[in-house]
Amino acid sequence: MMRRIYLLLTIVVMVAVGYLPTAAAAPAWQEEWEKVLAAAKKEGTVSMIGLAGSRLKDSLTLAFEKKYGIKVEYSALRGSEIGPKVSVERKAGKFLWDICVGGPTSPLLVLLPGGMLDPIEPALILPDVKDPKHWRGGRIEYLDAGKHILMMMVTQRGTLVVNPKVVKPDSINSYKDLLNPKFKQKIVMDDPTMSGPGQATFMFFYMHPELGPNFIRALAKQEPMALRDWNQELEGVAREKYLVLIGIFDTLVEDRIATGVPLAVIDPRKIKEGSDTSSNAGAVSLFNRAPHPNAAKVYINWLLSKEVQTDFARMNHNISTRSDVPTDHAPRLVPIPNSIDTYKQHSLDIIPDMLAVFKEAGLR
Repeated sequence: MMRRIYLLLTIVVMVAVGYLPTAAAAPAWQEEWEKVLAAAKKEGTVSMIGLAGSRLKDSLTLAFEKKYGIKVEYSALRGSEIGPKVSVERKAGKFLWDICVGGPTSPLLVLLPGGMLDPIEPALILPDVKDPKHWRGGRIEYLDAGKHILMMMVTQRGTLVVNPKVVKPDSINSYKDLLNPKFKQKIVMDDPTMSGPGQATFMFFYMHPELGPNFIRALAKQEPMALRDWNQELEGVAREKYLVLIGIFDTLVEDRIATGVPLAVIDPRKIKEGSDTSSNAGAVSLFNRAPHPNAAKVYINWLLSKEVQTDFARMNHNISTRSDVPTDHAPRLVPIPNSIDTYKQHSLDIIPDMLAVFKEAGLR
């Protein structure tokens, strides 16, 4: 009996001083994840601002809700609407949003300067998401030094849309082809005076060495119509009121094509001047003073995982900045080396100069 007691005491002492192995402790990230996930489920909801488009909304909500049982409250807005909306709400003491997924203009020009965002890096928990080796160039791309705006998607944008029943996509090989008299009063464009795809396209025109301000002035003589409603823009081309649409999100066009609407995006690789690389719907930001901070963390880690990035890219015809996500679903969107980008700060800085030319040219 005494021997058994002595043996038991010996084992206890050896374990205490570390001579015998104990059960392996869970990794620190796992403990943090389980704690955040439990708190997120108590919150029960994540509130996000995103862009319009049924497929885009579904890809950002349905799978997450199914996996975690956390509801996603999704508000679809134009990029130009985000800054003013959130600014007004916050002045009224309302802090309603956790996450923003869309273009980079509003986050860079309004949300970040307005002190509305939290850094994203501290919210990244899962090793699959945090490890730079899983991202192109061996790093996660942020648009600001404080790492508040993360780029999960960067694509070669399709800037021209036509009705293939009326205009053959391969008949336009240069943007200068739009100066043909047959296009006079037959061009519609997403309003470049507002943040969004139309503005990004005209930034590209302005910055391109073979286009520039003179091309914008020449295009103005074609008397294009500027609209602020994506549905009207697409319907105008589909119903043959206009021959060409300049500047719109590829995802919206793909949504319509999938339902049989006669539209086609011209492959930028077949246009002499190419196109710009853009975030499309790929800039991710976290709001500070968020109503559901834990659910937001769970969401951001879910969104940036390989599985979800793969599904999101395929569903929305986009290209992930993760290096382990396939691109074979949308080869025309794979960024072309040395293309002009329109999503970084240095590009956004030229907006006032571009708009001055736009106004001078009499575009409306």
